[in-house]
Amino acid sequence: MDLRKIKKVHGSEYRPIADLITYSPMPTRSLDMIDPFLFLNHHGFQKYPQNNHGLPFGPHPHRGMETVTFILEGDIMHKDSSGHESVIEAGGVQYMTAGKGLIHAEVSSSEFKKNGGDLEILQLWLNLPASKKMLSPKYVGLQKEEIPSFDLNEGNVTVQQLFGEWNGVKGAFEGNFPISMSTIYLKNGGSFEKDIPENENIFFYIVRGKIKVNGEEVPFRHLVEFANQGEVLKVEASEDSVVILGHALPFNEPVVAQGPFVMNTEDEIREAYRDYQRGLFGTWDG
Repeated sequence: MDLRKIKKVHGSEYRPIADLITYSPMPTRSLDMIDPFLFLNHHGFQKYPQNNHGLPFGPHPHRGMETVTFILEGDIMHKDSSGHESVIEAGGVQYMTAGKGLIHAEVSSSEFKKNGGDLEILQLWLNLPASKKMLSPKYVGLQKEEIPSFDLNEGNVTVQQLFGEWNGVKGAFEGNFPISMSTIYLKNGGSFEKDIPENENIFFYIVRGKIKVNGEEVPFRHLVEFANQGEVLKVEASEDSVVILGHALPFNEPVVAQGPFVMNTEDEIREAYRDYQRGLFGTWDG
């Protein structure tokens, strides 16, 4: 099988939010989306002092999409209008289906705000197919020890399997469409190969370190856009690295995104705003 062809490597744009260091590789002026992967924010790395304000993401609505949140350092306290609430710590992952609509907040725990510490968190938005945009909301938050993982390359590569199956290991989360996703930790010199069907789109983001993928060296905070040619990913770390790898068939449906809503038409966006204003996303009790 042939190596998957690289189309372009995209750097992240710096977009701070209050005192939160934030970089985003998608969407940018050079890349809109990689269907069905919509959006990525990379917060940190940074060190918060004692008695800080924590994450700034107070109550806000969503409809028509999903979030996958990776907590590398620090923590997130999640609360939503469907009654879910949890604090997920370093190494854990949150998966939320907004579906027909909910209100949620993502803030730091009272302990983190009091004591401070390291923080690095990423949030990836996944689209939902038109047939599933009005699903009932769902949330699952898992700590590091609750997520299946396995080693490759004699322990030089550790894979957290989040969705789908790889190496006989089933992912921690049950997605709403066929998808594979992993957080991959590579030691300096660690390497792996993975075969991905040519008709699936690949999401490949370097969180930390520096890696060589299919012969091209890519530093951290860069996203690799692949063409749908070839099936093999060949990855080697030039230093200790962290990579997020996902792949799925594209939906090939219209995408209309406005603020926190991702639908298929302008009319559906207007309906989402009306429904939110009418209180159909649930109530927020603070």
